[in-house]
Order: sequence, then structure tokens, then C-alpha cells
Amino acid sequence: MKKLLITSAAFIFSAQAAADNPLFTDVFTADPAAMVHNDTVYLYTGHDEAPNNDVFFEMHDWLAFSSTDMVNWKKHGPIMQATDFKWAKGDAWAAHMIEKDGKFYFFTTVRHDETKPGFAIGVAVSDSPTGPFKDAIGHALITDDMTKQTPNDWDDIDPAVFIDDDGSAYMFFGNLVPKYVKLKDNLTEVDGEIHVIDVPNYTEASWVHKKGENYYLSYACEFPEKICYAMSKNIEGPWEYKGILNEIAGNTETNHQSIIEFKGKDYFIYHTGAVPPKGKESSGGRFRRSVAIDPLVYNEDGTLQRVIMTTEGIQNSK
Repeated sequence: MKKLLITSAAFIFSAQAAADNPLFTDVFTADPAAMVHNDTVYLYTGHDEAPNNDVFFEMHDWLAFSSTDMVNWKKHGPIMQATDFKWAKGDAWAAHMIEKDGKFYFFTTVRHDETKPGFAIGVAVSDSPTGPFKDAIGHALITDDMTKQTPNDWDDIDPAVFIDDDGSAYMFFGNLVPKYVKLKDNLTEVDGEIHVIDVPNYTEASWVHKKGENYYLSYACEFPEKICYAMSKNIEGPWEYKGILNEIAGNTETNHQSIIEFKGKDYFIYHTGAVPPKGKESSGGRFRRSVAIDPLVYNEDGTLQRVIMTTEGIQNSK
């Protein structure tokens, strides 16, 4: 019944939105992960619900939006809650969506219950990019006891899945120490050991994409977080550090990026704390973040130009 109510609400409140940055000002959105499918961009975000910027993150569910032109966005409402994983206590942190063989796999960060304390990565699956989603395996894919490179119980967050041209699937993730693991064809089991990646100043928010013959690993670096990137000719590295891709995004110490190509243009999607206060409501900020989108530009040698953050955002896709 809960999923039915969520689906109904998403239909009722579907609406067109302007493309100015931040993209949405009526709801706080963070940790964007975009997916292109059938001439449509699906944008998945965390959902900041902290009443102010004084305490910590408050995130219970994930939101979905879609667009066919990067300007007008349709809201699909919450697609899943952290506690839809029966083994999770909450904390719907960064997630990633990927399609394979007509099914949509939603890799998420959540806090595990006391049977496996610490953060964990779960996988949900659906026949539709907007759900409903269900736990794909009935337990976490990655738990804190599998990653002991740091004493932090959140060093296994921020999954980002990449399927290579030969069909091999990899999941990149981590906090302070970047990691990756190969996935089996079913995307719900790891295939071998977890590997550590050697790139400088890594904080979190891995994202991997390919353009031509080059693989790109972008990630939040230092703190407050910028976005840095590295390049390789092989998905398993080694990675050559290329520098800063995006500066501190403004009014928030965190950042989290998504990179897509859509209808021949390249886009950099990130979050800021730029929403101004409304009446008695607190402004955007470190725990009340909002997604923004700006163009991504490649140089002739494949390196990336530093992103120019704008308030105008994407005005059209033509």
C-alpha cells in the first residue's frame, strides 16, 4: 500500500520545472546520479530534509526526475526509502542507477542494522526506471566489515556502477580510500576481491564514464570538496591524475557529481547549497543541498575543461 500511495503522489505532483540553477527550489536534492535511457534523462537524487544547517544530514528516501530536453523536468516523487531494505536502519545517502537487459538496478548507500553495523551498499531492482523497486538480494552487497582500509564505518559509501563495452560490470565506491570491485553478470554479487585505487586527495563520490578510448574517474577531493578527475586507457587503471574539474560548489562543504552525454552534448551535474531562505524556512546549505547542471567541455586531447558554474543552468538542448 505504501508503494501505491507513493506512485499516486508522484503522478499528482508531476510538473514542469525551469532549468535555472539550482534545478529545483521547492525540494532539496543532493548527490545526483543521472542515467540516459530511451532518449530520456533520468535524474536520481538524495532528499535532504534537515530543518536547518546546524546538526547533520536527514535523508530518508530518494527522488527521481526525468527530462527529454534537460530544461523541462518531470517529478516522479520518492522511488524508494532506505528502510525498504529490511536490514537497513535508515540514512538514504548517495545512490546510482544502471540498466541491464531491461531491468533497472538501484545501488544505494544506507546504514545497516546492528547485525552488520556501519554503512552498507544495497541493490534494488525494478522493471521501470521510476519503480517500484524491491531489494534485489535480501541482504547488503557491501558491508563495513568488508572494507577496513580506514577506521570509519562509512568508508563503503557512494556506489557508482560502470558497464564496459564487453559487458563487464564494475562498482566504484569509498570514502577517503577509493575502491572498486568487479560485479558478476547478475549485478547482485561481487566477482573477486575489492581493489584500492591510487589517486590523490580522494574524499568520496566516485563516478566513472568513458568518452572515446578514454576512461574518466571523477571524485570529490579534499575538504571542503572540489571535484577532481583522473584518466586511464583501462577501466582497471592505472589512473593518471588530471587536476580539478570543479571548484567548491558554494555554501556546502560536500559535492557529488554525475556526468552524462545526451543528444550529442555533455553535462556536469552536481549539488550546491544555493537555495535562499524562504520566509521562516532556513536557506540551503551544508545539510540542505540542491542539484545544478552545467555544460561539460572536452579539450581536443580528451582532457576536461574546468566547469563554469552558472545560475542560468541549461537553457536549451538545441
